Amino acid sequence: MFKWNSIDEWKQLWRYYQVGIVNTIFGYGVFAAFIRFGINVYVAQIIAHIIGVMFNYFTYSRYAFAGKKSNLANYVLAYIFNYTVSVTALFLIHRAVNSPYLCGMIATIIASVVNYFVLKAVFRWKASDEQGHG
Repeated sequence: MFKWNSIDEWKQLWRYYQVGIVNTIFGYGVFAAFIRFGINVYVAQIIAHIIGVMFNYFTYSRYAFAGKKSNLANYVLAYIFNYTVSVTALFLIHRAVNSPYLCGMIATIIASVVNYFVLKAVFRWKASDEQGHG
């Protein structure tokens, strides 16, 4: 849940989207490169997503959710869910929009909004809290 009156909440959201911009440029760049080399839009999307997950873990854990601890299994599950959201959006958008580049960009934006709330749950406790509550 988002606490609208919390300055810390807004700062975390700001850090998430700062990192998200870097992650999106990286992930979309990988996706676009694969498209440029003639790889199918869906194959390009899944490969870019897998590479992006690895890159994103480091950026989110070290900046956006710094000081928080995550369970790696939950992080992987979050990205499986994120991939499902992303590929579903890509499929639906690709039916209406002819450009695979634009489809990929729109799907990425949709997935990023959903992903914030999912990752907020994954990175929910302080690293000093051994029990995982916080």
